[in-house]
Formats: sequence, structure tokens, C-alpha cells
Amino acid sequence: MTQKRKFPKWFGITLALILVLGLIISYKAYQIFLGASVTDSQKYLYVHTNDNYENVLRRVRTENIVKDADEFDMVAKAMKYPASVKPGRYKLEKNMSNRRLIGNLRGGYQEAVALRFSNIRLKEDFAGFLGRNFEPDSLQFISLLNNEAEAEKYGFTKDNFYTMFIPNTYEIYWNTSADKVIERLHTEYKKFWTAERIAKAEKQNLTPIEVSILASIVRGEALHNDEMPLIAGLYLNRLKKGMLLQADPTVIFANNDFTIRRVLFRHLAIDNPYNTYKYRGLPPGPINMAPIVAIDAVLNPAQHNYIYMCAKEDFSGYHAFAETVAEHQVNARKFQKALDERNIKK
Repeated sequence: MTQKRKFPKWFGITLALILVLGLIISYKAYQIFLGASVTDSQKYLYVHTNDNYENVLRRVRTENIVKDADEFDMVAKAMKYPASVKPGRYKLEKNMSNRRLIGNLRGGYQEAVALRFSNIRLKEDFAGFLGRNFEPDSLQFISLLNNEAEAEKYGFTKDNFYTMFIPNTYEIYWNTSADKVIERLHTEYKKFWTAERIAKAEKQNLTPIEVSILASIVRGEALHNDEMPLIAGLYLNRLKKGMLLQADPTVIFANNDFTIRRVLFRHLAIDNPYNTYKYRGLPPGPINMAPIVAIDAVLNPAQHNYIYMCAKEDFSGYHAFAETVAEHQVNARKFQKALDERNIKK
């Protein structure tokens, strides 16, 4: 009979050690590539335009994006990410693996910015808002918003360009250039101004730009949305009669003093095209970013004969409306008395 060949004891021990070592290496590799790596210290990793891999790795380290930046570096190089850096705003999830994070970075799978805006008074404020939400800074945005040629490109003037921005929610990628952000918002503007809305504007003998300018005044007057159609109807009545609008919010805008609570004769004396106590018709541009509810109030105004209004003396934010000067003077005296009683002098 043939005897079975016996292996030396040391061979079995060596084989066992190799197997154990292989398991350890495999487990370590699994942990480095597929194990939990991303921390919860940041919500997003921002990769800027023109960033190289060294810039990204430095940000990963300094912002504590992952538990071990050296392991991230190892996986990134294994996946050839250094040659495929793409700018963007990348969503981070706690315990995301290096492989998944780098796969998103390499593929450019960024999360868009859900851009929500409303009640932004001035275009300078809007530029600052955009600069906080996108890679381009506020200076790049304000230079476009104040650029006559840029405004004319879209059918506006520098004064009324601000009417192009309709408050809503839009999804736009973080690294979109400033001019492309403006272009995208113009696309949304065109979608907003449907044939139905344009027809309603024409019925009021207004252009879409004029509707938004008037809507900004309505917004400046109204503290309550349900009163906007009444206020819109009043100003439309004034326009149709060729009367001065005499809207206090335009005077406050013209004086560039938004702390004014009581419009006085010295405020009315300012010679400024936005002062509707001096200049007939609509001002050259909006006095704030008109919300959709105010735009629709101008397009769907309440039908009445009111041409005067005054804030109610109960400070509810609502107005007392009148058809005649005599009625209006009674309402105005009540409100002035209430102001005096509260020692509101300016």
C-alpha cells in the first residue's frame, strides 16, 4: 500500500497564517472601500470650479469630511479620481463609504440647490442671497443686475430688470455661473407669464413689467394677502383716472429709509421718479420683489370705486377705503390720532 505523504507541521501553520492574513487584508480592504467612512460634520462637500485633486483632498482633511483622509486618498487614487475632478455641491450622508462618495465625485453626481426666495426688498439683497447659495459671489450677481446691456438682452431696462425674478422654488446646480443663473430665471419668468396672464394684463392696459411694478406697490401697502385685490383695484382706478398714485411705500423707497413709519411732508418733498406724490403713473421700476400673490391680485383686482385708503386706526394692518375726499379725511384723522396717541412721530 502507498503511504499518504505527510506535510511538515510548519507547512500547515504557515498555510493557516497566510489564510488569516488574507482574511485580515480582505477585511481591511473592504473597510477602506466599502465601510462607513463619511462623518456628520458637514452636509455637503463643495468642489469649486478649477479645483484640482489636491484642493479637494485638503478640504476633505480640514473639514473632517471622512474618518480617515489617508484611506480616502488611497481609494480615490485606486478609482482614478484625481484625473476626473468635477465641480459641484455633493451631498454627504453619515457613514457613506469612500467608494460611494468618490463615485459621486468622479461622476459629477451633485445635488441641485433648491432655490427658494420671496420678500427680498432690493436687488442688492437678492444679489447677496444668490451669492450665498451659488459658487459665484454677490459682486458677480449685482454687476449683472445693474448692467443695462444684460437687462436689455432679456427685454428689460436696468430700472425694471428686477421684475424678471418671480419668487418661487427652483432647482439649479451650485456651480452654475452667474449669467447662467440669470438666464435660467428668465426661462422661469417666461413660463410664469402664460397666455392667460398676459391676456389679463392687457385687460388692465398693462404690460407684464408694469403689472409687477404695480404689484410691488401693492405688496408694500398690504400686510394681509386677502386685502391685495382691493388695494390693486384702488391703484388701477387711480391710473385709469390719470391721478397720482400717492403710494407711501414709493416715497419710503425714494427716501431710501425703510425705518419710516409715518410719512411726513419732508419725505414727500423728495424729487425722485419713485415719488408717486410728485410723478404721475407708475415708477420706473419695482420697489420690492413682488410675490405671485400680489401679481395675481393686479391681474384679478377687486371691482369697486375706491380711490382713497388709509391704514385703520386699530393697527390691524388692514385699511379703510373711501370713494370721496371727505370720507378719506375722516379715516385719515382717526389714524393720525392713533399715531399721536402711540407717540409715533416718524
